[in-house]
Amino acid sequence: QMQLEESGGGLVQAGDSLRLSCAASGRPISNSAMGWFRQAPGKEREFVGAINWSSVATRYSDSVKGRFTISRDNARNTVNLQMSSLKPEDTAIYYCAASFARYTTTAAAEYAYWGQGTQVTVSS
Repeated sequence: QMQLEESGGGLVQAGDSLRLSCAASGRPISNSAMGWFRQAPGKEREFVGAINWSSVATRYSDSVKGRFTISRDNARNTVNLQMSSLKPEDTAIYYCAASFARYTTTAAAEYAYWGQGTQVTVSS
């Protein structure tokens, strides 16, 4: 069983940058597409971005495209989410997820493993 643990969340001001990390254990991520999702209070969990198994392809939601960047290091079994130009509407709990597939998907149901999340709060 794979375990995922997010870190790097915190309180920042609008326009600031923040880097989230996801550490995997129990199983390598080398053959898995990795995704980031977020959930604000009272709202459904939404797709943020994903990266395929070899870092060749990435996919982002329209709301974060151009501001967020996903990267991975299969040798270290880690995935990162670099966030810039943060907005108050980015405030949410951010989750790291792993899929059995090698290629990107936006559907939460297609991800088999999830972390517990890390809180990101962006003030005005």
